[in-house]
Amino acid sequence: MQLENTQVVGDVIKRLRRAEGQLAGVIRMLEAGRDCEDVVTQLAAVSRALDKAGFAIIATGLEQCITAGEDGDALDRARLEKLFLSLA
Repeated sequence: MQLENTQVVGDVIKRLRRAEGQLAGVIRMLEAGRDCEDVVTQLAAVSRALDKAGFAIIATGLEQCITAGEDGDALDRARLEKLFLSLA
């Protein structure tokens, strides 16, 4: 299934680029020997950003399935469920 909502895709890309920058910051913090608590706090922020991006993608996929009607492919629903559970 391909994401059809270009607004959501654009928002997810922005979120992922932000997470990419945060992750680079975590790496720099580790290299600089920063305090463990600061590193973990920033790492948690990266994790949340990635989770939000994943949930946005899955929510869009679910929305597309719902708008496709009740005749949607059961395999697609099963795959969406598996993807959703992989983030839970």
